[in-house]
Amino acid sequence: MFILVISNTFVSSIPGITVAGENPELIKYTPVADAEFLFYSRPLSIDAIPVTPEGHPTPGVITKASKILSNFPLIVVRSGTLLAPKIPFVNITETPGNNIAEKTALPALEKVLEASEIFGQELSNLIGEVFIGESVPGGTTTAQAVLTSLGYDSNVSSASKENPLKLKKEIVRKALERVGKNIPYDWYEALKEFGDPMMAFIMGFSHGYKGKIYLAGGTQMLAVAALLKETGVKPEKILTTKYVLNDKTATFEKTAKEIGINFYAANLNFSRSKYQGLRDYERGVVKEGVGAGGSVFISESKGIGADLIVKKVEEIYGSLIGKK
Repeated sequence: MFILVISNTFVSSIPGITVAGENPELIKYTPVADAEFLFYSRPLSIDAIPVTPEGHPTPGVITKASKILSNFPLIVVRSGTLLAPKIPFVNITETPGNNIAEKTALPALEKVLEASEIFGQELSNLIGEVFIGESVPGGTTTAQAVLTSLGYDSNVSSASKENPLKLKKEIVRKALERVGKNIPYDWYEALKEFGDPMMAFIMGFSHGYKGKIYLAGGTQMLAVAALLKETGVKPEKILTTKYVLNDKTATFEKTAKEIGINFYAANLNFSRSKYQGLRDYERGVVKEGVGAGGSVFISESKGIGADLIVKKVEEIYGSLIGKK
């Protein structure tokens, strides 16, 4: 079972913090559009797939290709989006995360944890293995804040080729000063003050679910794994892409080792694509999201190679932009 958790955080409204959307107004649509795209040939809430300001497509095209090829079942969980997706979904909370520089991220954390744990318990009766991906604009900044507050000397990645780490760390500094306690924080306070609704869902879910859990994502999932470690829960692996590992501004491998979590990196190659938007993945844009690495892992476990997935991505992207 593949679970896509969609969330918003008002951290994404800070200028320059995210490129997960063509412009600031469309960023709020990115999570619901990603989810809708996995169910239908196009999003329903906006008239095009999410792209960066430079026109690079959502990594959801990779997840969509993998889903078509390997036919894995999908559940979308709404954990704090500004809008409801126009698809069947599980509703955990409608409240987005706050801007951590200004106020507590998740004041209603306990309710989110409780609902998520119940859902995890129920899903345990149906299936013994889940892969959890995410779509959260601004989520690498909340991940940086959580990792820092737990005592990790780490750098998160970015969908942008130019990682705005300085800005992210300035927001984290303001958030830590707002609370005014010494590092390290305990997991609950770190999550409540600095996290986002996606992290809250996975934390609650993981304490109710009895099967194997794979975290499909990049440095955002490192923050989740670090939180889970504090409560004695260890996911099977983090499933990401080579693009996250190749990000020299981030510390993915170092931080994964410190947390004690194994990882897999999907070895995709778009260097020969006829589309610039996909070729640029090899230059370090976008990198991961919407469970892309996890979807490739599932496909490869069914004997579907990365080359076939790349070919299917080409086909899907070509049809979206009206080219063959």
